[in-house]
Amino acid sequence: MQAWLFELLKGTGKLFLHPVFYYIVFLTGVLGVMRVKRERKSFHIRAFDAFFELRQLFPLGMIVGLVLSLVAVAAGIAIPFAAILLIAGFTFIWSLTANIRLMSPVYTVGAAFFAIILIAENSWSIPVFSEAFQSLGDKVYPSIIVLLGLLLVAEGFLILNNGSKGTSPKLGKSRRGQNVGAHEVRRFWILPMFLLVPGNALTLPFEWWPVFHIGAETYSLLFVPFAVGFYQRVQGMLPKQSIEILGRQVLTFGILITMLSIVGYWYPLLSIVVAAVAIIGRETISLMQRMKDDSLPFYFSKRNNGLMILGIIPGSPADRMGLQVGELVSKINGVQVRDEQVLYEAIQKNRAHCKLEVLDTNGEVRFVQRALYEGDHYELGILFVQDGRKYDKKIG
Repeated sequence: MQAWLFELLKGTGKLFLHPVFYYIVFLTGVLGVMRVKRERKSFHIRAFDAFFELRQLFPLGMIVGLVLSLVAVAAGIAIPFAAILLIAGFTFIWSLTANIRLMSPVYTVGAAFFAIILIAENSWSIPVFSEAFQSLGDKVYPSIIVLLGLLLVAEGFLILNNGSKGTSPKLGKSRRGQNVGAHEVRRFWILPMFLLVPGNALTLPFEWWPVFHIGAETYSLLFVPFAVGFYQRVQGMLPKQSIEILGRQVLTFGILITMLSIVGYWYPLLSIVVAAVAIIGRETISLMQRMKDDSLPFYFSKRNNGLMILGIIPGSPADRMGLQVGELVSKINGVQVRDEQVLYEAIQKNRAHCKLEVLDTNGEVRFVQRALYEGDHYELGILFVQDGRKYDKKIG
């Protein structure tokens, strides 16, 4: 027990020595700053502050990582240290493409798995870490694909439960030159996991453990931070609805890959097929989502029966009134509104009180009202798709 506690403390400390940990924090900060600059360019105000993405980085990922750690250690999923090095390396490499989605575990862990096979097959010498790679041997490691499956399940869960929070409104032009809006989310999560790595600290408590062994007899515990990158643009439906659909698809696919990867323990060559299926399948899910969304008419566009809400400023009067993205503001203080100018004139009719008639996302009418106070946002904190804004290039 003392050995286990000591390894837990040592492994936790090594988390803060891992360069991926600090690199993802840095990239997340950059994402927040870039989002705020783009929103200010279009709306002259930002939707969420620049630290929003940083606040999403840890809490849920830490909980999910703890659960996966218990599963991984209990099942005895042992991962060679060379694989951990390669996963970190591919995390850096894929980040250089500026495509956040490629930093999903299916691409980093999958690339590391195939790289290990190539390195072992060709007996390549890796500078600095030659000892870690020489110990690999000429064989397939099903445990890496089991880990990939678990991380894919975690990615689906994170998308489903956190991906739709704080989506960023975006303005653009349709192919026909119409002013339209969309939502996009660029998100990182850090998912730290305790992994069993060949070492000389922990002896095997049972003859059959670890199940997914790599031929070693002693192991160490290492706390490894995995980066989960997520990007999605939504223009044809409500952001929350679209992102949750994608999250459920990735979660279901992750469960399937995990089940198939376990079979690879008895048939190691099957792990190669499962790894390829995981990468191709995850890419197909993203492609199908994009194609489906592009085929739909623009959800956020100018309407004749009111103003479409593209975004809500947190803490604003609109936020406190419970207005939602995708709703239509049809009347303010009894005045029918079809553009922002009329809306602001209607607000000025009664600076102490504001009553709105709203069509919700189900097409049903509801009324909301609130007293207005000095210091409240003069535009109620609602972002619309209207003229007079700075639009990006064509959407769709």
